[in-house]
Amino acid sequence: MSTFLRISTFVILLAGFLVTVSSCTKDDDPAGGSLGTITGNVTDAEGQPVPDVTVTVSGVNEQDVSVTTGSDGKYTFQNVSLKLHAVTFSKTGWLTVSKSVEAKDFDGSNIATVNVTLVNASAKITGTLSDAKNGGAPLADATVSVGTAGTVQSGSDGTYAIENLVAGNYTVTFTKANYITVTRQITAADFTGGVATINITMGGQELLRGLTAADLVNADKWYYNEYRGGRNADAYPHWDWACDYMSALDFRGAWQEQNEGTTLQIRNNVEDRTNPADLNVFDSFVFGSKIITADNKIMSIRLRTHNADAANPAYFGVQVIDLSAAQPAAVKIGDNKTYGSGDYADFEFDLSDYVGKEVIVAIGIYRQATGDYWKQLVLRAIRFADRKVENWDWLPGTEVVAGWKLSQETARSTMPHTKKSFTGISTISGNRDNYVDAYRSWRDNNHVAAEWHFVPLKKDPEVFPAEGYLIKTRSTSEVSTTVPEAYIYAKFAIASGSNQLTLKTRNFQSGSAPDHYTYFKLTAIKDDGTVTHIEPASNTAENANAEADGCWKFRHYHGTKDEPENYASFVYDLSQFNGSNVLLAFGVYNGAANTSENKLTFYAIDLN
Repeated sequence: MSTFLRISTFVILLAGFLVTVSSCTKDDDPAGGSLGTITGNVTDAEGQPVPDVTVTVSGVNEQDVSVTTGSDGKYTFQNVSLKLHAVTFSKTGWLTVSKSVEAKDFDGSNIATVNVTLVNASAKITGTLSDAKNGGAPLADATVSVGTAGTVQSGSDGTYAIENLVAGNYTVTFTKANYITVTRQITAADFTGGVATINITMGGQELLRGLTAADLVNADKWYYNEYRGGRNADAYPHWDWACDYMSALDFRGAWQEQNEGTTLQIRNNVEDRTNPADLNVFDSFVFGSKIITADNKIMSIRLRTHNADAANPAYFGVQVIDLSAAQPAAVKIGDNKTYGSGDYADFEFDLSDYVGKEVIVAIGIYRQATGDYWKQLVLRAIRFADRKVENWDWLPGTEVVAGWKLSQETARSTMPHTKKSFTGISTISGNRDNYVDAYRSWRDNNHVAAEWHFVPLKKDPEVFPAEGYLIKTRSTSEVSTTVPEAYIYAKFAIASGSNQLTLKTRNFQSGSAPDHYTYFKLTAIKDDGTVTHIEPASNTAENANAEADGCWKFRHYHGTKDEPENYASFVYDLSQFNGSNVLLAFGVYNGAANTSENKLTFYAIDLN
């Protein structure tokens, strides 16, 4: 090859290489190598500068570069390529914030301004993990997570701390290989001085499927003696979808709300069909913590089945766990039961051995065979009394007030509530077709219908009004100021600092009637059967007057969840009951004939 040809070939190859390099550079830096500045200010919610915030920009000369804000909250990065960068703002005690900057965010002077407002996050979740497999020794290297808000490992001393949180609601998960995963729910109220403490023992014996003694300590309370499930209106209004809240209980495994009841099912996905038969461990179950007394020692379950018959029945039963025992264990109440019919039947379980104790009560269905084994146990009612309860009956006993269907036995054995603040606003709404999600959401916000017990003597409630849960009367000529059309109740330990109750409520105008009143009253029932109707110490209703038999008649048409200050407040002084457990009942009465539905709305109830 001639010298000229070799030189020409080299020039052509070199030109191709330069074109290639130029093209690659242009792809990486659309601005053709121009550099710019990223700057901005960091302030708090009040607009004040936040100093000493670490600001990090990604992808500056193939690495992350950081600066710190000054006393004026300002920061600046220079010589930054005009392309995509992540800008992160972090400081201990504040929520970390990330922003993105693209080429289009740089102005004509090649300056991109990124201002942020940081949220104070000085709260933390902390605690100690213990190893039940090793005599309670500290458990190291367990993963503690609250999702995107943070994940840490426990130290050699078993301690952990997830910091830089806003006091709020969190699901905290504790995991470690070869240990049962534990979850705990945290609410804003659990943070004291900005700190929520959760101490966990992992590796304990599984007493119910997936639950150890440490888990069961925090079981839901079964405060009341009747829980109703299903959507059908049998013996209306006592049994109706708007009155039946069993699906708000804690169900585990496979379950479903159905017309006929709240239904425990065998887990029967394809991967579940290899599960072995087990007539000692529930496949699916519902459970709660219950104080057993002589007044409620017999538990009755009204049920039927699906996908079962006399030849191939569903297997089910009740197990009780006494957490105060030296070695807590799940104890069967009697033998396993079988049933296979579409007709309802009532089964009783004698809890007399646990009178005087608070125990965990679980109702569950067993897998009787491996493979494609599909059975459903339909729970219509869970009822506690001093005797067996059958059919659609009310709980038996001596009535506290004639016509109330509330027995002295039920009033005495209702458990004192551990909570003091309740809302009537559902975070999820619905109707008869999809209410189960709404009822489940009540578990997270102390909803009145889940935390108090509703008694529909003559009329069902309205579950999902935007203004709050409400109970109401019929439009009827049947007038009474002694027997309510419907009422709700809960029991509380009254004491100093917990003896003033405030109801925030309203009612509604009926048609063109300018004055539409609601008749209601608060009744206190002591364990000895003493009944006292409580007058409000004060109220802010537009119009309110005392009426016969302790009722109050009021009119107040204002208040929404977005304008809570516009509700009427009725304040009750309960100090006369200091030192006593008292059942408190709000009832709505038909105080005047044929006045359409009279409604009592529950926006909030607070005891302080």
